[in-house]
Amino acid sequence: MLAKIPSAAIVGIDAVLCEVEVDVGAGGFERNTIVGLPDAAVKESSERVRSAIINCGYAYPGESSVINLAPADIKKEGPSYDLPIALGILVGQGVIRSDQLPHTVVVGELALDGRIRPVKGALATAIMARDNNFTTLLIPADNAREAAVVSEIDVIPVSSLSEAVGYLNGQLPLEPTAIDIDEVFSHASKYDLDFSDVKGQESVKRAIVVAAAGNHNILLMGPPGTGKTMLAKRLPTIMPSLTLEESLETTRIHSSMGLLKKGQSLLGVRPVRNPHHSASGPSLVGGGSVPRPGELSLAHNGLLFLDEFPEFKRTVLENIRQPLEDGAVTIARAASTLTFPAVFMLIAAMNPCPCGYLTDPKRSCKCSPKQIERYLAKISGPLVDRIDIHIDVPAVPFHDLSSDRDGTGSARMREEVIAARQRQTRRFSGQNILTNARMNSRQMRQFCKLTDDCQAVIKQAVYELGLSARAHAKVLKISRTIADLDDKEDIQPEHIHEAIQYRRLDRNL
Repeated sequence: MLAKIPSAAIVGIDAVLCEVEVDVGAGGFERNTIVGLPDAAVKESSERVRSAIINCGYAYPGESSVINLAPADIKKEGPSYDLPIALGILVGQGVIRSDQLPHTVVVGELALDGRIRPVKGALATAIMARDNNFTTLLIPADNAREAAVVSEIDVIPVSSLSEAVGYLNGQLPLEPTAIDIDEVFSHASKYDLDFSDVKGQESVKRAIVVAAAGNHNILLMGPPGTGKTMLAKRLPTIMPSLTLEESLETTRIHSSMGLLKKGQSLLGVRPVRNPHHSASGPSLVGGGSVPRPGELSLAHNGLLFLDEFPEFKRTVLENIRQPLEDGAVTIARAASTLTFPAVFMLIAAMNPCPCGYLTDPKRSCKCSPKQIERYLAKISGPLVDRIDIHIDVPAVPFHDLSSDRDGTGSARMREEVIAARQRQTRRFSGQNILTNARMNSRQMRQFCKLTDDCQAVIKQAVYELGLSARAHAKVLKISRTIADLDDKEDIQPEHIHEAIQYRRLDRNL
């Protein structure tokens, strides 16, 4: 008997409809045969399914079966087809008689005793099921809260094969999983870190507020021990909360990689990725024979922190240049080409020289000019151009370190950032961007108009510092953000002056 069970295949970060066809007792083969481009994990499902069915007390067919995963031209990966294959075999034997199956998408990995383990891509599967007008998603209980974010379908959690059979036969009523999204966001948006923990560095905090307000990339430069890493780790505490749309998009990427915690439904805070400087190019941008997202896409709608910036291989750093501009990563392979979103804010930290003490007033630098030049040359000029803000992080004076007074805290900084972001939201209403950093040339002409005084200031900077066309554009975008922080409709000369101060490396590289 032929049974058809709707399921899902994960391609990149998206799910596509996959129909699991099980022909029980097809004959002609010595054992069950799985076709439809299965990988090794899918091929091994026959043994898991056999043990699970028998250990749950059901009879396993004595005849061979053919299992087809359609469409046959899409690579099928992972153990998520175990449950639909098992249900297909039981339907083929007449154990399950249900009118719900044509309207139900099924995914799940089976243990040998019939327990159902979680799978990757539950959120993408739920979105696919909704978009294809299915009414129900039968899913492992550990994935139920994640999938229940999609409220237009019934997400039925099952913990074992027996539960799934009982539910489909109408013998075991199971309630759909429901979540309170507001509660998820309120619980997630709590941080243990605060900028008030950082002594001194008020000018650096100001630069960080500007960066967060406009979503500008930022490079922190300073000797060891000045607080660069502390500052970078606290930057998420002043970022605006994720919108529901941003959260869904970001969660989908992490779900496809199996990175959500057990029982987690949504990412309530912006992701922060901190790859080690030994990371390879594919680990950053993504790759593989079947392309998967890398660190850039995992940082989508969040922050990418690259500590010890010059220690990354230059070829690796060059891979992030295009995504910084385009907000997406395109990976081409012979079989397919996939595009992953990668709109992130880059935070980089580095020492000013190999020994680290070039700008330290109390410790002498032991590096030769040639060593310093070679060290800074590890970061290409085009990449530096794409980083909006370069700021020195000086050594903290003793009187600041020993002071009992807290510095500027995250709450106050976050208020400034959110107010500036709200102005940008109103400004870009109806357009395809949300922040100043993403403005194109046309939008810059419209929203970054300069008075004659401002033109004179920026003209002098271009001639004296040799700013490139891209650096000139960065200065205008930063000036627009500073004006938003000051609640000014027009850019003023003082905004241009401050923005120029944030282009330190333009006079070194």
